[in-house]
Amino acid sequence: MTEITKHQPETIYIKPSSGLAALNLRDLWIYRELVFFMIWRDIKVRYKQTLLGAAWAVIQPVLTMLVFNFVFGTVAKVPTEGIPYPIFSYTALLPWGLFTAALNTASRSLTSNTNMVTKIYFPRLVLPLASVLGGLVDFAIAFVILIVMMIYYKVTPTAAIWTLPLFLILTIVTALGVALWLSAINVQYRDVNYVLPFLTQFWLFLTPVAYSAKVISAKWQIVYSLNPMAGVVNGFRWALLGTNTGPNLNMAVSIAISLTFLISGLFYFRSMERTFADTI
Repeated sequence: MTEITKHQPETIYIKPSSGLAALNLRDLWIYRELVFFMIWRDIKVRYKQTLLGAAWAVIQPVLTMLVFNFVFGTVAKVPTEGIPYPIFSYTALLPWGLFTAALNTASRSLTSNTNMVTKIYFPRLVLPLASVLGGLVDFAIAFVILIVMMIYYKVTPTAAIWTLPLFLILTIVTALGVALWLSAINVQYRDVNYVLPFLTQFWLFLTPVAYSAKVISAKWQIVYSLNPMAGVVNGFRWALLGTNTGPNLNMAVSIAISLTFLISGLFYFRSMERTFADTI
C-alpha cells in the first residue's frame, strides 16, 4: 500500500510594516517619473502669465539684500567678519529663500492637488517632495547673482566650497522635514495657511541671515543651534566666504535637529496618509 501523507495548509500572517519598512520609500523610486513631471509642472505654473517670469527668482533676494544692507549694514553696522555686507547677507538669503519657498508650496501641495489625492493612487510623498525640489531652479538662478557679486567685490571662494552641495542637501532635508509636518496637518486643519506667514517671519529673525551667529552670547550658542537653519546658513557662509562658523558642535546639533524633523515628518506623514482622501 502507498501511504498518502496529507500536508497541513500553510498559514500566512499579514502584518503591518514596522520601522523604516513602513515608510515604503521604494515607491518614490518607482514613481520617479511622476516626481519629475510634478516638478516641471510646478515650475511652469509658477511663472505662467507673469510679466518678468524667472526674474522673480532674483528680484526677491536682491531687494531683501538691499533692505538688509541699509538697515543692518549701514544703520546698525552689524559685524560681518570683514566681508562686504551685501555678499554676507545674500549668501544667507540663498538657502533661506529655498527653505521658505519650499514651506509655502509644499505645505499646500496636498490641498492644491485635491483631484489627484482623491481619485488616483500614487505615493502622496511625491507632492511635497516635488514642491521642495522645484525650488532648486530658483536657487540656481539666484546663485548666478552671487557669483557676479563675488567677482565685483573681489571675494574669492574658500577651499571648502566643495562642501557646498552638502549644505544644500541639508537645506532640502530641513525644508522637507518641516514641510511634511505642515502639509499633513494642513489637510485636517487649514490654520496652517494663516500660521505659515508668521512662522516664516519669526523663524527669519531666529536665523543668522541679516546678522552673524557670532553676535549670540557663547552660553546661548547650543540653544541657538537648535534652529536647524542656523547650521545651514553658517555652513553656507563658511563654505563660500570662510567665516568662522565651520563644522563644530553647534552645527552638529543643527544637523541632528534637521534629521529629526525629516524622520519624524516621514513617519507622521505616512501615518496620516490613509486619511488624506477622506479628510481633504
